[in-house]
Amino acid sequence: MNTEITGVVVSFLLTVLIAFPLGKYIAKVFKGEKTITDFLKPFERFIYKICGIDPAKEMNWKQHMAALLCINLVWLLYAFFVLLYQNKLPLNPDGNPGMTPDLSFNTAISFLVNCNLQHYSGETGLTYLTQLIVVTFLQFVSAATGVAAVAVLFRAFAEKTTTKLGNFFVFFTQSITRILLPLAIIMAVILAFNGTPTSFDGKDSIVTLQGDSVQVSRGPAAGMIAIKHLGTNGGGWFGANSAHPLENPNYITNMVEIIAQVILPMALVFAFGFFIMRRRLGYVIFGVMTLGMLTFMIPNMVSELNGNPAFHKLGLADATAMEGKEVRFGVAASAYWQIMTTVISTGSVNSMHDSSMPLSGAMQMLGMMTNCFYGGKGVGLLNYFIFLIIAVFISGLMVGRTPEFMGRKVEAREMKIAAIIALLHPLLVLAGTALSAFFAVHHPEINWAVKPSAWLNNPGSHGFSEMLYEYTSASANNGSGFEGLGDNNIFWNVTTGFVMILGRFIPIIGPIAIAGLLAQKKYTPQTAGTLQTDTATFGIMTYAVIMILAALAFFPALTLGPIAEHFHLF
Repeated sequence: MNTEITGVVVSFLLTVLIAFPLGKYIAKVFKGEKTITDFLKPFERFIYKICGIDPAKEMNWKQHMAALLCINLVWLLYAFFVLLYQNKLPLNPDGNPGMTPDLSFNTAISFLVNCNLQHYSGETGLTYLTQLIVVTFLQFVSAATGVAAVAVLFRAFAEKTTTKLGNFFVFFTQSITRILLPLAIIMAVILAFNGTPTSFDGKDSIVTLQGDSVQVSRGPAAGMIAIKHLGTNGGGWFGANSAHPLENPNYITNMVEIIAQVILPMALVFAFGFFIMRRRLGYVIFGVMTLGMLTFMIPNMVSELNGNPAFHKLGLADATAMEGKEVRFGVAASAYWQIMTTVISTGSVNSMHDSSMPLSGAMQMLGMMTNCFYGGKGVGLLNYFIFLIIAVFISGLMVGRTPEFMGRKVEAREMKIAAIIALLHPLLVLAGTALSAFFAVHHPEINWAVKPSAWLNNPGSHGFSEMLYEYTSASANNGSGFEGLGDNNIFWNVTTGFVMILGRFIPIIGPIAIAGLLAQKKYTPQTAGTLQTDTATFGIMTYAVIMILAALAFFPALTLGPIAEHFHLF
């Protein structure tokens, strides 16, 4: 057990050690300073030329958002039609069929918005071609979209008063060429040399230890698996995701994959501090996020290691919760993965979350319900920024001063936007869960391609948890799921599709709008009476705001699901 815990601690420390210098590097890239990847400038200029982009043209926040939304709409239409007709395209050695319109709608949105909620099984739902030109492509561009968006936040607070916030397409291109692509190549090589498939061969016949003959899918998986983690995407090449022995062959790859998931969300926090030359603020934000992560990690780890109390009553010597977990990795490594993958928006799994202990499931859901402790690529910091603005406003009221953040007054317009964004996430999650519960209980006969009576393989509180988790994951753009839920049908494909797209783009537009509005305001130099936002005291205030808002919004639903299930064990 000590060895397992040591593995978890080492994984976290390595992540921080990589993220800190990576944050410095990212800040230099977006500042236009000299870096080791400047040899890519001719390639970037070529991209700008063929795409008709003027890299010197500055944009305001509205132009940034218009560019972001327009290009994402193009990708959505492209992905939808390619998935719909994938069976008529090449590189399909296993003969996988085309997707139904509702599943294609859900899948295209899912990968577009960095969610990767999979209502299909990876190796049987997609062809090699669509795994590459749809899924892997979207995993790069969706991650770069989030990084480009947070770069606007960087620019907004780097100047005293400005409307010039850089160029979206430059931030987007550099996110791929300077950050995502080099890291993905390194990681793909590590995976390939540890046994992850990289060929275009079809299924292979093998004989198991039990003597059964089985067909095992293969394919050029290493590259896709690399960017799925680095881009906080999470959709597995294989249906079992990183619990699959070809997707995650050994403990070394397990550490590489969990580190890859978290380094860029962490690095972007450090990059913010370096970019605006307020390192202390970056450290405070990182500290609050780490405290939030530990708030969920410690109960999750204790719950999984202690296991089921019903087993204790039977006098079993080892009652740790091994159901749904890989013996290769153990309980501690799986529990660590469960929280890190839900406090960020990767949604990758190396164990089955549906088999977690009830309190563990609650902690995983809370990681997505708060949705700002490290968070997804770029958007985690944007979500945190909303809570930071609310904390500034509340603190200002408490001490009787005009709320200010970095020399800009926070006024009614900014607070209205922040309040709307803060309320949107609970609205999407709770309204979706209420709707699905209503049909499952009161109208099980309605035919949504699969009747509501067949959605749930588990009755009672666990079934409710499965539905709550699905909408929480969709709204947080996470993508993991309690897989006891029968979700590949018209109802779930359509409703989660809309939840995903609203839960992705409105929480990007809101923080960028606030940052843009604040950036154009008159800068007021800080004085002894100015509220300091880079102190431990204000960090604790922000943490309290996040946890109180999450508790108020989601605690009633959690009591009906995982908390009720926990007490049923006794």
